[in-house]
Amino acid sequence: MDREKLLLLTYILDAYPYPIVFVDCDHIIRFMNKQAEYHYYQERGYDTLIGQSIFGCHNNQSEERIRAAIEKLKNHSNEVFLGVSVKNQRIYINPVRNEQGELIGYFERFELNLQK
Repeated sequence: MDREKLLLLTYILDAYPYPIVFVDCDHIIRFMNKQAEYHYYQERGYDTLIGQSIFGCHNNQSEERIRAAIEKLKNHSNEVFLGVSVKNQRIYINPVRNEQGELIGYFERFELNLQK
């Protein structure tokens, strides 16, 4: 991917008003948008997460939910709802697939929970 296209994609993801974290199939964090960096580094006090396991910032119960969601994604499921955060944000896991439809990773995304 050329640099200009990569920068444009980063700008688009940084414009999204909620955290987005991309994780590869080995559960290693590869990308965080600005909102995710703020959430994990400033609010939650983590150090560098890029290159680390996503399970380093989740408890055992969350890890089990994430692993179950990834199994669904491997079986060609689309977005999987994980739950609602303490900040009243709905948390989803979305698949990222290559041209052949193979799962190459996933991203965790948040949105405001408007349901009561």
